[in-house]
Order: sequence, then structure tokens, then C-alpha cells
Amino acid sequence: MTSPAIAEGLLAWNPGSGLTRGLAADTRLLAADSWLLRDGLVRGFDRHRERFFRACADCGAPPFDRLTEFWRDMTMALPRTGTWFPRVELARGSLQLRLLLRHAPELAPAVRVWAAGQPDPRTVPRRKGPDLDALGRVRQRAAGQGADEAVLIAPSGIVLEGAGSSVLWWEDDTLCMPSPRLPLLPGVTSALIQEQARRIGVRVAHRERTLQELEGREVWLVNALHGIRPVSEWTGRPLQAGPALQAPEWRKWLDSVMEPLPD
Repeated sequence: MTSPAIAEGLLAWNPGSGLTRGLAADTRLLAADSWLLRDGLVRGFDRHRERFFRACADCGAPPFDRLTEFWRDMTMALPRTGTWFPRVELARGSLQLRLLLRHAPELAPAVRVWAAGQPDPRTVPRRKGPDLDALGRVRQRAAGQGADEAVLIAPSGIVLEGAGSSVLWWEDDTLCMPSPRLPLLPGVTSALIQEQARRIGVRVAHRERTLQELEGREVWLVNALHGIRPVSEWTGRPLQAGPALQAPEWRKWLDSVMEPLPD
């Protein structure tokens, strides 16, 4: 249960006065980042900070000391009870820094994926924020096909990632992911998983595969909200999902690395 004293909504930040609740003057985003927050615990919080700061720097954001002050105030404002999916934002126009407080949706242990293969609609694929609306429309189309997510593909047909998640898969005992030369968002959760795999001696490989070449394999869609979701069903084409043999153990590990927010 979430605390009744904490309300969802958008909080704008200003130096000196901190975060104040109000309406958004500009909803178009230059940069954004979000994570699962459960009773004050979060995964990779510093990594989300680093990715957001890099994204802000890419688009001429406020100076580093101002970003640091915003992050401190934002962290203090985050609820320590309940399950949330907060998002930090840098808006266009005035380059305003904001915090969107929202309850987390229901978390899913598996995912149905629209396998039609969607052309990548993003204009800035390596930065989260500018293309969230376009990706939201892709997910809406997927929902119309009875799926939870859609896979983005390159013009060559190579799998890139999901509309809101990184794609990982298993080839025998090798954990695979798309080549870093492709236009991919640097996923925080994907990086955590890859580092753990290397730490425990699991082979990790970058490979380029089409959707058809993923048939029968254990495929994961991973992100900061749901963690690891094995593909339980492909819709839109006759593809068979592989059994989720590795996912239960890895989901358990991922839950174990959640840490308290800093004071």
C-alpha cells in the first residue's frame, strides 16, 4: 500500500526554491529517466543519475552543479513507502528540470510481444526522452494486436530493442544482445545483467539476429520497471517462444540487488 500523504503529479524544480507542484508549461522532453522504487529501494540509482546527466549534457542542459542540486532535492522528495515509477525530466524551451511522481503499474513476470517487426521511429535513439511519445504509439499498436510490447527492427531486419526495453536472449549457454554498433539506448538493467553474467563466468556475446532467428529461444525484454520479462508468446507472426529456463534464477538475483535510496 502507498502512503496517502504522497500524491502523484508533476513537480517543477527551481534553484533555491526546490520542487513545487504545478502544471507543465512544456511537455516536450529533451531527456528523461525512470526507475522502479519499492519501499525506498531501487536498482542502479547512480547509473540512472549518470545516464540522465549525460543526456542533459548532450542537449545543452543546466550546468553540472545545478543538475546535482536538482538530483539532491529530487531524491529527498521521493517516497520511501509504496511502489512507484518516478521519472526525471528535462523539458524543452526553458530547459526546466522536473520530477513526475507516479505509482508503478502492475508488474508482469512475462511478456507477450508483437513480432511484426516495427521500423524504428526514434529520432534520437541513444537518448531517452525525445521519442517517448512515438514509442508509446508503437506500444498502443502492439496492444491492438493482443501484445504488451513490440520489437523495433533496423532496415536490414536486425532486432534492435523493444519499444520500452532492451532485448537479450540465450543461445545455448551464451547470453546474447544486439551489437553496440546499432542505434540502441544504453539500458541500465541490461548493463547490470551483463556485468553479473561476466562476474559469474557466463559467456556474453553481441550478435545480430532477425526476429525469425529468435524463434524457439529464451528471449528477455528487460527494463528498470519490470526487470526481466521472458517472452511467453509472439503475436503477429507464427513464431514459437522458447521456454524460460534461465529467467527465474536471474529475476531472483535482480530483486536482490535493490538498495535503499541515499539519505
